[in-house]
Amino acid sequence: QVQLVESGGGLVQAGGSLRLSCAASGRTFNWYMGWFRQAPGKEREFVAAISRSSALTFYADSVKGRFTISRDDAKNALSLQMNSLKPEDTAVYYCAARTRLTAAIRTAVNDYDYWGQGTQVTVSS
Repeated sequence: QVQLVESGGGLVQAGGSLRLSCAASGRTFNWYMGWFRQAPGKEREFVAAISRSSALTFYADSVKGRFTISRDDAKNALSLQMNSLKPEDTAVYYCAARTRLTAAIRTAVNDYDYWGQGTQVTVSS
């Protein structure tokens, strides 16, 4: 059974930075992975995704240029560097993994097979 555990969330002022990490129980090298977030009262939304071997990355327009997704398959880990944070970035952030092979960009919740428990990010104004 695949397990994903996020860490690195916290409280930060607007304009600040945070780095989220996701540790996977399995070998990630063949997985498509992503980050999603969910604010109170809102649906879970796509943030960023990365293909196998880091060949492709894709970002939501709302975070493009501020967030960077990366992976270290030697450590079975996924990261999200978040810079220039805004209050509207406040949400619970989730790590997700798709173990089924794909060549397409995957941004939908049901594209992913496994999820972490989430880590809270709060950006104060």
